[in-house]
Amino acid sequence: MERRDFVKQSCIACMAMGAGIVISSLSSCAALPAYTTMVDSNQVIVPVSLFAQSDFCVIQPKNFSYNIALHREKDGTYTALLLRCTHADNQLILTGNGFKCELHGSAFDKDGRVTQGPAERSLKKYPTETRSGKIIIHIG
Repeated sequence: MERRDFVKQSCIACMAMGAGIVISSLSSCAALPAYTTMVDSNQVIVPVSLFAQSDFCVIQPKNFSYNIALHREKDGTYTALLLRCTHADNQLILTGNGFKCELHGSAFDKDGRVTQGPAERSLKKYPTETRSGKIIIHIG
């Protein structure tokens, strides 16, 4: 991907995400652009620069079944959540304050905790680390 296209795509994603968070009733947030990257050695690598305008980004690893929500915490660390419903293994969509499964209605807050069943377990969290301007999500 060319740098210009990357920056353009990142800006669009950040602006759309910001609008989705502000307007919590907007259900079309599920169609927001995601940052697409490869999985290499059970790692997903994302540039820190994605977070220049927002504290949240959706990551779409190629050849991976589900998206990953990546959130920058106030202390500068990152939380990565697998956007797979823990009840029915369905891809989750973004809402203004978390994630929702359109299959049976399970809902999760931005930290991955269940706010509405039938799901009973929180979302899977992946460990992350920051190194040389990159966020590494360990999915293995």
